[in-house]
Amino acid sequence: MTRPGFHLAIPVDDLVKAREFYGGVLKLEEGRSAEAWVDWNFYGHQVVTHVVPGARGDSGRNPVDGHDVPVPHFGLILPIPEFHVLADRLRAVGTEFVIEPYLRFEGEPGEQWTMFFRDPAGNALEFKAFKDESQVFAK
Repeated sequence: MTRPGFHLAIPVDDLVKAREFYGGVLKLEEGRSAEAWVDWNFYGHQVVTHVVPGARGDSGRNPVDGHDVPVPHFGLILPIPEFHVLADRLRAVGTEFVIEPYLRFEGEPGEQWTMFFRDPAGNALEFKAFKDESQVFAK
């Protein structure tokens, strides 16, 4: 099945740091850019970092499986091996996790690996990997 792509624009306060993080750490291909924004190939989706001065923070947090999940956040569902490769790469560069990589809902419908971290501008990202991707929406 071919999934439609999504487009997401997010605020950052420094394009140099955004390039270091999205291009260097996450290894995303850079697309078009201008003085105040950069397009990123986010695993086939378009994420655009726009310069917007000012501090960012969470709108709130929600408890999920015993952890306080930052809201808003965005990310991707990866295959389990890719999830662990990314987690190892993030650890190797000293990423501070909001929620360390762990197995969520173990033994339940929707069992998944998940991790939360922030980009240099404070935007929260979640990457996850399902034991059975057919259970992404399982109840």
